[in-house]
Amino acid sequence: MSEVIRRDTARVFLVGPDDRVLLFRHLLPAPWSQEAWLTPGGGIDPGETPAETAVRELREETGHVVNLERAVAFDSGEWSVDGRSRAETNWYFFAQVATGHVDLSGQDEWERRDLLELRWWAVDELQATRELVYPVGLADLVTRLLRGDIPPQPVRLDWS
Repeated sequence: MSEVIRRDTARVFLVGPDDRVLLFRHLLPAPWSQEAWLTPGGGIDPGETPAETAVRELREETGHVVNLERAVAFDSGEWSVDGRSRAETNWYFFAQVATGHVDLSGQDEWERRDLLELRWWAVDELQATRELVYPVGLADLVTRLLRGDIPPQPVRLDWS
């Protein structure tokens, strides 16, 4: 039996002007092997809390500096690729910023190479799109958050 490779992440629902959500389009690795829109974020380094990771990743990937304290949602799942089992939990945080400016200069070489496109999405566009967007349920949760309905505990999102 092979060991499960674990890589947890912290990601941010970043909402800017006109209540638009920033997403990055990437080509997902196997087993998905397709393009999808993802929130900014990345892997939790040893010794980091999910909140610390979310702040660091958002600064590196977008140039936005925010204070984040607790996750509003999470999802988790397992998959296998090339005979190796993988598992992750993704912690999601919520932040609002006043500007739509995105500074990609803090991204490392592979992040810039893998980024196909960035876009600020209106919630109704997210609800209507046929493109693959992660996490599942993003539009509904952002609508709730924009109403000021912040869950007291992180909401579990579907892993699909």
